[in-house]
Amino acid sequence: MATTRFAPSPTGQLHLGHGYSALVAHDQARLTGGSYLLRIDDLDASRVRDVYRSGIDDDLAWLGIVPDAPPLVQSQRLPAYAEFLSRLKGAGLAYPCFCTRSEITAQIAASVAAPHGPDGPVYPGTCRGIAASVAVMRISSGEPHCWRLDMTEALARVGGPLKWRDVIKGVVVADPAPFGDIVLARRDAPAAYHLASTIDDAYQGITLVVRGADLFAATHVHRLLQALLELPTPAYHHHALIAGPDGRRLAKRDDAASIASLRQGGTDPVELIEALRSGQLPLGYGWLNA
Repeated sequence: MATTRFAPSPTGQLHLGHGYSALVAHDQARLTGGSYLLRIDDLDASRVRDVYRSGIDDDLAWLGIVPDAPPLVQSQRLPAYAEFLSRLKGAGLAYPCFCTRSEITAQIAASVAAPHGPDGPVYPGTCRGIAASVAVMRISSGEPHCWRLDMTEALARVGGPLKWRDVIKGVVVADPAPFGDIVLARRDAPAAYHLASTIDDAYQGITLVVRGADLFAATHVHRLLQALLELPTPAYHHHALIAGPDGRRLAKRDDAASIASLRQGGTDPVELIEALRSGQLPLGYGWLNA
């Protein structure tokens, strides 16, 4: 039995791509007699809006893919994130970074060969060597900072190669090194996406993570965090993305592709769901990486 989840962020309206992801997660759970769950990724407080949160429920109800239990809300789980972050700090795997975004940009620009990872230019590790006593003093003074994973040390701790199983690609060997020292937590986000998602998938007992192919690279980091935090490793299904008429993958800014617009335009939800199940998309849309 597979336990799956759909994990939207209430920072904009859900679009057709979100609907497809929720459908795949729902159907994978139903095919195995498992559970389909919902998680609300609302840690980006500056962008979260109540209207988008209520819209998630409205859209899923209209599509007929309602979760099997009340949703898990990330903003209500801050103590759990703090506990796991504390474990990484205590193990010497996390360090405070006092660099501002503009300083990091300048550091990268000044580098002769700044490495690029899946998320763009890699943080050069400027604060990694700051003495612990100095870091404590700067934190105590109230200096803004985030917490980063020491990627080199983390990889040394796990030793041999890490793997996960992807429904489409088969067994994948994790290679998180290109991400560099990822951010684990910020002042305005008690847990960054990689950390919170990894912790919550384990907490909800997710055995099959269903999400878009654009998040495939992130799984390399999640597999590393699972090993460091001694969390179970689910299977993964990174499905194809839906592109709009311009050939680009759908984004929340694409109002015409929002599920609310389809609903208000008179689209039949049953016909839409059955079409998606058979791989058919509304006129003007296409599969980005089918």
